[in-house]
Order: sequence, then C-alpha cells, then structure tokens
Amino acid sequence: MLPEFVPIEQLNIAQAQQEIAHLSDQLNEYGYLYYEEDSPIVEDYIYDALYARLLELESNFPQFITPDSPSQRVASGNTISNSSSRGLMKIVHQIPMLSLGDVFSLEELNDWDAKTIRGLDGYQPDYNLELKIDGLAISIDYENGKLVRASTRGDGNIGEDVTANILTIKDIPQTLTEKITGEVRGEIYMPKKSFADLNLQRENNGETTFANPRNAAAGSLRQLDPTITGQRKLSAFFYSTNNPDVFNVNTQFDLLKRFKVLGLPINESNKLISKMSEISEYINQYNQKRDSLPYGIDGVVVKVNDFILQQELGNTIKIPKWAIAYKFPPEEAITQIKEIEWTVGRTGVMTPTAVMEPVQLAGTTVQRASLHNPDYIQERDIRINDYVTLHKAGDIIPEVGQVLKNRRSDTSLQYLIPKYCVSCGSPLVHLEGEVALRCINPSCPAQLKEGITYYASRNAMNIDGLGPRVIEQLLNKKLISSIADLYTLNKEQLIKLDKFADLSAENLIKAINNSKNNSVERLITGLGIRGVAVKAALTLAKKYGNLDKLITAPAEDIAQTNGLGEVAANSIKVYFDNPNVKELIDKMKNEGLNFDYNGVMVANSDNYFYNKKVVLTGKLESLSRNNVI
Repeated sequence: MLPEFVPIEQLNIAQAQQEIAHLSDQLNEYGYLYYEEDSPIVEDYIYDALYARLLELESNFPQFITPDSPSQRVASGNTISNSSSRGLMKIVHQIPMLSLGDVFSLEELNDWDAKTIRGLDGYQPDYNLELKIDGLAISIDYENGKLVRASTRGDGNIGEDVTANILTIKDIPQTLTEKITGEVRGEIYMPKKSFADLNLQRENNGETTFANPRNAAAGSLRQLDPTITGQRKLSAFFYSTNNPDVFNVNTQFDLLKRFKVLGLPINESNKLISKMSEISEYINQYNQKRDSLPYGIDGVVVKVNDFILQQELGNTIKIPKWAIAYKFPPEEAITQIKEIEWTVGRTGVMTPTAVMEPVQLAGTTVQRASLHNPDYIQERDIRINDYVTLHKAGDIIPEVGQVLKNRRSDTSLQYLIPKYCVSCGSPLVHLEGEVALRCINPSCPAQLKEGITYYASRNAMNIDGLGPRVIEQLLNKKLISSIADLYTLNKEQLIKLDKFADLSAENLIKAINNSKNNSVERLITGLGIRGVAVKAALTLAKKYGNLDKLITAPAEDIAQTNGLGEVAANSIKVYFDNPNVKELIDKMKNEGLNFDYNGVMVANSDNYFYNKKVVLTGKLESLSRNNVI
C-alpha cells in the first residue's frame, strides 16, 4: 500500500531535504531491481506514485536536486558498468533514447494538453494515440534494408548490443522490403502465453519466476546465449524513428503505415484524434479490453502527430515534451489468505499456493494464487489469515502482492516452511543456485510417472514401447513403485495391461532387458539429476568410466569437469547422498544393469580425425541423429 504523504506546504526545509534523499535512494534501489535484475519488489503504481511525489518535492525545493536523482536520468535497462559484467558490448546512441512522462488522470492529461498548446502559441495539434506496450525499448539500424545492429535503451545514451539476440525473434525482419538505411525504434515484448509458459517452466525447474512480461522480456533479450532468447518466443512492435525524412513521412500516423509496408510489425490499434476531448472513449475501450489482449499494456501513449511540431516543442533532459503516457489504474483486489497448500511437480519442486477468500479480479473469480517459493513467502512475511493485495502478473497469472500489515490481527499465524515432501515424506533439499525446495526421492509418487517416462525416453535408456500410457497402467496396477521395478516385470503381468498381447509383452520385456547393456551415460541421463542432461552425462561417463567412481568422486573434482561447475557438482553429490537413491542404485546393480562407459575414453592422436570435427548432412542408413555422438 502507498504511504501517506505529508502535504508539501507543511514540510520545513530540513524535512523536505530528508524526504527527497530518502525517495531518491528508494527509487534508485527499485529501479536497479526492476531494470538490472528483472526482479521488481513493488508494483508499478507504487513506483509511479513515489516518483510523482519526488517530482513534486523537487519542484518546490529545486536546491535539493542531485545528479543521481531518478528525475535526472533516463530509466535504465542496463547501466554501463553492468554491461561489461554481462559480457554485452556497449553501443552509443547517436540521438538519446528518452523516457516518457506519465500522467494518471484525465485532469493531468488535460493539463498536459493545455501546456502543449501554449508551447505551440495556441495551436491545437492532432494527436496519435497508441497503446503503451509492457516491454523493453529497442533501437535497430538497417543499412540498405539489412538489419546490422540492435541495442537496448540503457541509460538513454549508451545501451547494450543485442544484435545476435534480436536475430532470433521471428517477428523482426532481417531484410526490409526496400533498401532503406536508417534507425527504427520500438518495443520488445513477451506475449502473455509465452510469459505463462516460461514461468511454469521456471517454477518446475526450481528457478525464480519473472514478475511480469516486461521483466521476462528484458531478461530474455539480454541473454549471453542467443539460443535462450530464441526459445523465449519474444515479439516486437515498432513505433518511431529519428530519420523520418528517410522514410519520406511527415507524421506519426503515416510513419506507422510506412513501417507496415516495409515489413516491420506495428500495433494497429492506433487512432488519430484532433483534440484531447476525444481520448476518453479510446482509454475506456482499451482499459476494458486489456485482459483479452494477447500482450500486456499498462496505458495509452499520446503523441503530437506532426513531426515539425514535435521538433518545435523539443525535449527536456529526460522526456519529450510532445508525448505523454497515460497510465491505467492498477487492477487490484484485497482478500484474505486462509491456507497455503504445497504440491510436488514432475521435477520434484515443491510449489506453495495461497488458498484465499474468493474475490473478483480483472473479470474473473480468483481463489488461488501461486506463492512461487519459500523465499517469496518469507520476504513478504505472508501469514495465514493475513489480508493481502492481489493482482494478475501480466494480466493473466493471479499473484499475491503486498501484505496489509495494518490489518494483521492476533489470528494471523506465522507460516512454517515444510521440511518434508507432502507426497512421500522424504526430507526436502535446497540445492545451491535454486530458490525452490526439492524432493529428490526417485520413488516419490508425485514424480514417478514423469521420472520413469524420462528414464525410458530416447535420449536416456531408450526403452521402446514403454510410453506414458503403459507406465500409468503399471503404476495404477501397482506393478512397479520405482525405476528398478521395471527389471522385475514378466510377460504374465504385462498381458493384463490394456492393448497388450503375447508379442507386445515379449517385445517390451526384451526392450527393458536390452537397456541393461546401455553405456552408463544413458543411465546417468535417465536418473534425471538436476543440471545433468545428455551432454553432461556423457562427459561424466568419459571422465570416470564407471557409475560407482562418479558416486564416490569429491564434489571439487566433479566441479572441474568441463561444462559443469560447482552448482551441478553440488546437485550430483546431494542426489547420490540421498538414502532413497542409494537404495535405488543398489537395486539396479542387483538387477544386472551396466554401470560402465562402453565408449572409447582416450582418443588416438595418430588418427587422421583426431581433434577434428566431422559434419554430417542428410540421413544415415543405420544410425539415427541421437546415435551419432
């Protein structure tokens, strides 16, 4: 909730100076977490209200404005110093990328309109209305129609080179329909569906979830590995340029139409109006429609349409005078937490969910909201019977915001984080580098179906015929309760399964028995150890040659393995130290599974192909893609 501010006229000079300093520090911290770490700790409307208060104070006490005040700097998507630490090159913007000023009511919007008209000596300009996309500002240079450079806004003067990452976004053309040389600017955003899918994936992996699509887009665009950016399914809208003459247009409205002809994606919801009184219908329309849009918006941008008039109005040190952003009011509800439930995902991650009094939010009845992980609960001090604010992250995922501690009563109960799995009762672990609690019992009922499915998959033990439906039947009929039980199955048991006859039962038994002879890297992969996929499993198998040697290897030695590191090494040691895992490994050994690496551990330096890469194209008669290593 917002703090109650003392009216400006009641402040003395010392109090004003103290509050300005406090707000500057507070906003700089919030800005760093929002832009640098992609991890905001307050809702946007709270930041906006604190920033508006700072501007009001600085307007009345300008002697206390400092160079590091948020009012004197463009909101940064990446500071210069952090650019180097991330490994992304810096790019200087020839013309600074400015932020937009904000207003939060029609009264403030009308005041801005009157000020704009005064700046044009009484002339009433046309305005182009555009949706304010919840994304990350981007600048892209084209030369002769070819995409040659892309950078983030950064501090407005210097951004980060994200060209390689931009090339992975399908919406952005690498070649325009005409051979134009110029800069275009726009917004990279993450569609709501992509945002929901990404957060679900991260939650299942025990990783911190993104607070909103804007932070998800920023975190995705600034990856050092472009393939990760490509997997995040980002999109883009373009809306401005510093070279309107290059595009042969004189107005913002015509620029958008020109962009579309060139193949650049635009948001076609824009509308041209001749006076500010026409804006209410547009604002109301999209405030009501925002939940149904496939992308996030948080307001409406108003721009003077004529470029010559834009130049006449000019800019301040931080914002253009010819544009303003009207911010939608936050969609929030207040409810009471009645219980916290925990569920175990397919990867063993324990996820808490708040069960609340039903409440209407953004057109739907909400009774449950993810609390993500134990840190989320503890950082916000969320307790049973607490009253909390509720919003929808990205207008789609119900999320608990702030605890209303002024409404906390004696019935509020401090919540104790569980120590044991709610499905199997095994002790939970907190792996290094993760925020989640995880159950690593390979026989945990909540994980068993997915775990065995992965174990039998092509990239792991490659047991043909052992798919999810068969595994589900085996579990339902209690024929298996662990991976090791697969090797005790017989033909008579399988024939009782749906759609199984003599031949299909014999084939599955044969496939299961054949998997005993697999090289050990397939077994290591199939165990599903956190951080150990196919490539890492092969590297470990080559290094240690035997599963028993890997199990007894010191964490320091494992960490030195190429491509792993301390986090993966810790995950491996924690896994194999688990009593349930030791029992599983012993059962597998007793069933006769191969624990040795069957490949060649040392390459012959006299061989012609030593230290050379061989690239194969097309198809091989006897080997599939997965068999080629």
